[in-house]
Amino acid sequence: MSKKLKNESALLKEALAMVMENAVKRGIVEFEATDSHNLKIEYAYRLLVHDKEIIPLPPNQMNIPSMKHRLAMWVTHKLPADHELMQ
Repeated sequence: MSKKLKNESALLKEALAMVMENAVKRGIVEFEATDSHNLKIEYAYRLLVHDKEIIPLPPNQMNIPSMKHRLAMWVTHKLPADHELMQ
């Protein structure tokens, strides 16, 4: 796996919030309070792959840590350069 990003957990949280908000607005999903964090990560990852926002991971790297990293990397391209997480 590639080098961990500075603020990676905060970037992941931001990515999940963005993807989940978008998915709910589009009416394609409703999340329950009981849904696990890993389920949301996998859903967000698969949705971004489906929307061709990110390149799919190779099958041998399909795991939660790799998905988390891919989501964190994706959000770095979505946030403005002056965003606090980009400092």
